[in-house]
Amino acid sequence: NPFRILCTPKHYGITSPISLVQAKEADLVLTHRLTEALKPYGVFEEELELQRRIHVLGKLNTLVKEWIHDVSETKNLPASVIETVGGKIFTFGSYRLGVHTKGADIDALFVAPRHVERTDFFSSFLDKLKEQEEVKDLRAVEEAFVPVIKLSFDSIEIDILFARLALQTIPKNLDLRDDGLLKNLDIRCIRSLNGNTELFVSTKFGS
Repeated sequence: NPFRILCTPKHYGITSPISLVQAKEADLVLTHRLTEALKPYGVFEEELELQRRIHVLGKLNTLVKEWIHDVSETKNLPASVIETVGGKIFTFGSYRLGVHTKGADIDALFVAPRHVERTDFFSSFLDKLKEQEEVKDLRAVEEAFVPVIKLSFDSIEIDILFARLALQTIPKNLDLRDDGLLKNLDIRCIRSLNGNTELFVSTKFGS
């Protein structure tokens, strides 16, 4: 039926959602009861800890922008481009969905413009992280199916993936749901982006 094909909702990722049906009132009541039942066991973070995560991600985003600025200067980009080159950290996974448990790690995606290479990420950016007093247990896993830098930043575990887009600059309002961003990317960048686009949401820190 051609009409059915045209009306099929678009989904992201390899498989479609199990269900697109909205939660019923009874479902919301049960969710609330479950949440209340779990609270005495300390599985949820206190507000202070949540704010600390936001602060850490803000500092990480600042490091990202400083480093991209330095890399851009090293590669002799015009000053006008350097000032607007952008670059940012997105979060995904349980933290982005707001369902992470106390002490859980944060999955982060480092989005960079086209002149920033993956080799830069695993060399000079890694070196910049080593210089930070708050960073511990730093390790790079370059040969993983989805290459990643793992670290503890102020006692918060973070996994950082890397995606280099075919853009000269990274705009502040970048929407990772845009399929056009996947053009001319290597498979490792596509895999890194996959975690974010499957959630159909993205978040940024800083300006």
